[in-house]
Amino acid sequence: MAAMTLLTRRALTTAALAGTLLPAMSFAATPRKPIVIAHRGASGLRPEHTALAYDLAIDEGCDFIEPDLVPTKDGHLIVRHENEIGGTTDVASRPEFADRKVTKTIDGQSLTGWFTEDFTLAEIKTLRARERLPKLRPANTKYDGQAQLLTFDEVVAIARAGSQRSGRTIGVYPEMKHPSYFASIGLPLEDRLVARLKAHDLDSAAAPVFVQCFEVTPLKTLRGKTKARLVQLTAGEGGPADLPNVKYAEICSAAGLKDLALYADGLGPEKTQVIPQSADALLPATSLVKDAHAAGLVVHPWTVRAENYFLPTALRRGEPTAADYLAQPGEVSAVFKALYAAGVDGLFSDFPGLAVAARG
Repeated sequence: MAAMTLLTRRALTTAALAGTLLPAMSFAATPRKPIVIAHRGASGLRPEHTALAYDLAIDEGCDFIEPDLVPTKDGHLIVRHENEIGGTTDVASRPEFADRKVTKTIDGQSLTGWFTEDFTLAEIKTLRARERLPKLRPANTKYDGQAQLLTFDEVVAIARAGSQRSGRTIGVYPEMKHPSYFASIGLPLEDRLVARLKAHDLDSAAAPVFVQCFEVTPLKTLRGKTKARLVQLTAGEGGPADLPNVKYAEICSAAGLKDLALYADGLGPEKTQVIPQSADALLPATSLVKDAHAAGLVVHPWTVRAENYFLPTALRRGEPTAADYLAQPGEVSAVFKALYAAGVDGLFSDFPGLAVAARG
């Protein structure tokens, strides 16, 4: 029965992706092919969460583009990795916003900087994006200052324009960031997101959309408000911010996955929960994909990156004494292939073109 459930979900996903925005095309031809999710766009090659990154990801063959969602002071959902934007925009160089720099506690962590919830959308639109990891991705810094910050609505528009341009259905895979924190300051995300899903005809299990979150309670809340597919994110350590007594290891146990399937359609584990790695090499796959499939869940691990910094030494390439050795690309295809061989239903990558090539 569990296998039939998974097969049925895959079939529904294929039909949905093929038919919601465009006539049946690539998905109908390859229904079992894992999806490639462009993590914040092609963020290994362009500043993340920008039209530059999303358009390149689509051109490189991705199936979904991922926007992280945080609110503005006036309640608009915009796309940033975090609500602290000092490291990903030019806000620190803008004298008119100098007095907005503050220290806040977000999910138990003290952060100092500039926060989206202290800016209106009009103010946000005056800022420009910057590369978040300039030391690892110095080539991306040449695009600093070129791109506006985007709203969720604009990312949906990019996906639909990309669908028309590419002849493939491009889905969106939004993540709710820090929903409990935002609820605590009067800017809850759930109803805002549901309203945008409905506005874009994405409030359906047949729509090319997944909604993801590291917290549990917001996903359960969404389950009662939308038919869109939901994905529980997990990590190799720690637990959800809204449930301090729960660990992700418990959620990913066989029993925990059965409970998860009551409110979500998929699991988004850290990639090392599927393919562990030591400092030296990749290790054999765990049983997590098999266990999740047995519970009727799809599995979309995060995040595969190509730089030596993120790879075990056996997969690093280049001259170790070079100053930029950790920023150089390694043999990341081995990571993609190990995850695909483990049976994942999709994966996140900062380098969607490499993920597509490894998928074959």
